[in-house]
Amino acid sequence: MRWVRLRALLLVNLGLFALFLVGVLLTGHAHENEDLSDHGQPTESLAAYAGSSSFGETVFENWESEFLQMGMYVLLTTFLVQKGSAESRPIGGPAEQDEDPRDHRSDARAPWPVRHGSELVLRLYENSLAIAFGIVFFLSFWLHAVTGAGAYSQDQQLHGGQAVTAWQYVRTSQFWFESFQNWQSEFLAVAAIIGGSVYLRQRSSSQSKPVHAPNDQTGD
Repeated sequence: MRWVRLRALLLVNLGLFALFLVGVLLTGHAHENEDLSDHGQPTESLAAYAGSSSFGETVFENWESEFLQMGMYVLLTTFLVQKGSAESRPIGGPAEQDEDPRDHRSDARAPWPVRHGSELVLRLYENSLAIAFGIVFFLSFWLHAVTGAGAYSQDQQLHGGQAVTAWQYVRTSQFWFESFQNWQSEFLAVAAIIGGSVYLRQRSSSQSKPVHAPNDQTGD
């Protein structure tokens, strides 16, 4: 139980992800079969839907926006500040995150890249969070294009149109409509927590300043 308690935040979020992914699968399958029936087409099994372009597009267009949001948030909080926000780095003073890891190569508990990595390895490691989010974003973007092209082609063919390639689909208004409608909501949510944490509090949350902290106190 101690092992679970020490990892509860990650485990609960992964559990919720799995739960809602199953929800997307089940409800998407039902919706897809309703649409096929409306067009006089045979319905498909749950397994077939799980491997379909329609399900893949639904999943990857959302992953794309989430990892864009998180990657940009990591980068923007490196350079920009917001007075009074718990999400901002301190204003006019040093932050622990700014310390040069090269000064900590002798720290016994420092990660392996800090203690033993080459300059290239350490340079990659000190930017690894943004790099990882960027890679997953571009992978999700491409998978959105590939699976979206399949779903778009299927819909076009049902209406007498032609199939398209992933590159052709990226050039359609539908692809960018799907992307922008997700991107705008992600950055609204980020702006809400940045601005909201200036004036609002949540006791015991790491995303909030202490309840007694003044509104102009920046950082946690």
